[in-house]
Amino acid sequence: MRVIEPWVAAPLQGFLDESGARLTLLMTSAGQVIAQDGFTRSVDVMAAAALGAAIMASTDAIADVMSTAAFGVVLHQGPKQSLVLRAFWTPRGRWIGLVVFGSETSVGLVQLFFQELELALAKAAPAELPTRAVLAENFEYELNASLRSLFGR
Repeated sequence: MRVIEPWVAAPLQGFLDESGARLTLLMTSAGQVIAQDGFTRSVDVMAAAALGAAIMASTDAIADVMSTAAFGVVLHQGPKQSLVLRAFWTPRGRWIGLVVFGSETSVGLVQLFFQELELALAKAAPAELPTRAVLAENFEYELNASLRSLFGR
C-alpha cells in the first residue's frame, strides 16, 4: 500500500482486509492519487486515476443533462474481474474510489465495506486542512513519464 496522507492508511487497510479487493485507488475528483494498493507501475496508476476521474466527471455531466442527482457509483462487471467507481465526500472534499475485485467476492460486499471505509476516513481525517497541496514527491516525474508512455513521446 502507498499513501500520500498518512491518516488514510488505517481505514484503507481495514477496507482491504475485509473486501477482497485486488486493486484499489483513492483519488481526488481531479484524479490526484491519495492512496493505492495493488498497482505495480506508475503508468497503471496514473492512467487508472485519469480514466476513473474522467468517467465520474462524464457521469456527473450525464446526470446534469438528465436533470437528476449525480450518480454516485459506476459498476462494470466482467466474467473474471469487476470494477466499482464510487464518488464520496471526505473532510478534504470529493474523492473517488476505484476498486477492482474478482469473482471471489461480490459487488454487494465491496459496496458495504466501502461505505465503512467512507465513515472511517471521515473519523480519521485531521481537523486542520493542509497548508499546501499534497502531492507525491515524484508526482511531476510520474505524470510526465505516464504521458510519454501513453502518447509515445
